[in-house]
Amino acid sequence: MAVETERIPAPARRPGDRLAVLGEREFTRFFIGYTTSLLGSSMAPVAVAFSVLDGGGSGTDLGWVLAARILPVVLVLLAGGLIADRLGSRRLMLGSDVLRGLVQALFAVLLATGHAPVGAMVALVAVWGIGEGLFMPAFGAIVPDLVRRKELLADGNTLLGLSRSVSTVAGPALAGLVTAVRGPAVVLLIDALTYGVGALALAGLRSPDRPSPGGAGSVCGELRAGWSEFTTRPWLWITTAQMGLFNLLVWAPFLVLGPLISQRELGGARAWGLVMGVYGAGAVLGGLLMLGRRPERPLAVAGVAALGWALPSAALAAGAPLAWVVAAALVAGVGSAVCGTLYATTMQHWVPPELLGRLTSFGALGAFAVGPLGLAAAGPLSDRFGAGEVLLVGAVWQVVAGAVVLGVPAVRNRRWEEGPDH
Repeated sequence: MAVETERIPAPARRPGDRLAVLGEREFTRFFIGYTTSLLGSSMAPVAVAFSVLDGGGSGTDLGWVLAARILPVVLVLLAGGLIADRLGSRRLMLGSDVLRGLVQALFAVLLATGHAPVGAMVALVAVWGIGEGLFMPAFGAIVPDLVRRKELLADGNTLLGLSRSVSTVAGPALAGLVTAVRGPAVVLLIDALTYGVGALALAGLRSPDRPSPGGAGSVCGELRAGWSEFTTRPWLWITTAQMGLFNLLVWAPFLVLGPLISQRELGGARAWGLVMGVYGAGAVLGGLLMLGRRPERPLAVAGVAALGWALPSAALAAGAPLAWVVAAALVAGVGSAVCGTLYATTMQHWVPPELLGRLTSFGALGAFAVGPLGLAAAGPLSDRFGAGEVLLVGAVWQVVAGAVVLGVPAVRNRRWEEGPDH
């Protein structure tokens, strides 16, 4: 008969301890480089959009350019995970930063010289998307190698999430100012330089790449092995399926129909900018709240936090005043940071290092693959059934799906002390 031992709570951490991860030299070097490149890459979409429109392009042209960035990301995610496991994450990320920096520098030169037709923009943005798709799974796999004290891993992910949140607020605002004063070419040149900073930080890391022991196998064989490992972890494929359907049914309609309702009922672009700005501020707040905190059941806490994403869609569907929509966006932003931090940390804690690249790529592919379908379908469905009705379906789905996932023992009862899966 097993004897249950008394669980001793972890000692409270002082506020200064919450930044102890910055004492990890390798992580700090990477954090500085990544934050710098992230700011530049968050500025670039504004410059790209105005490059198309200022060059006489139509809304359809802009749609083609935006799609040319997203589609390659989805297509190369699996390749990125496989290469990260074969060669090591650092090398792949370094090559991705160099590739994206060269693309943005060439884009800036073409704009500055007046030789940037839409076709050239589509081609350059597609290569940019390839670089992003290769970077994403490698990024998920490298963080554990940079933090020697594993109890600080959650804080490291929190700081990286904070960087993303701050950049989503500061990047577009800064890009708008620079574009208005100096033009989009300067923004893209800045982006190219920030990728250079990121590449230098990666080149200076002392942490060795750890290729997979199975690196000599066939590509298909390694992908099959990765898929087998992915499907044997219910907590992983269930949360991935939930995130994929969230992007399809909740987030994509919100991004398309939110501006539409704002234009009709809430005051136009300024109102929508306020909503998304407060969402970003909420993500920053959520990241700050997560520093130094390591909940005992991380996936359960992440699942509860994810329920907040239902609120903005529900507020818009109900015809709520702008103040209520903004408040809902704030809660959703906090939840997004909490959910993202805990999910990234659980992946790094429970997936063996030699599988992390591939399993991260399978997770990212499952989460984002069907999102573009939601973007394309939201408009026609709103014409048929009404924007409020489409958003309400998404809000209800988020609550119901969240409750179902929280009811799964593999998700609800997962605890840190269980150790990595094997």
